[in-house]
Amino acid sequence: MNQGQYIEEEKLLKQGVNILMEKLGPIETSRFLSFPSHKRIESVKRHKRWQAELDKNKFFHDIFGGK
Repeated sequence: MNQGQYIEEEKLLKQGVNILMEKLGPIETSRFLSFPSHKRIESVKRHKRWQAELDKNKFFHDIFGGK
């Protein structure tokens, strides 16, 4: 496979699962595929923290130049 080659989504999923099955076995593959995604939760928490610390007036001044 070339580094720049594009694989159709269905074929990519099948190949990925086949590689996981070969290297990890069915139980560990199942565990791996069922891991929850933590990125979304972390980004939401990070955004809420940013909003809580945000100085609205300074933010608008920085964005809109004090208009």
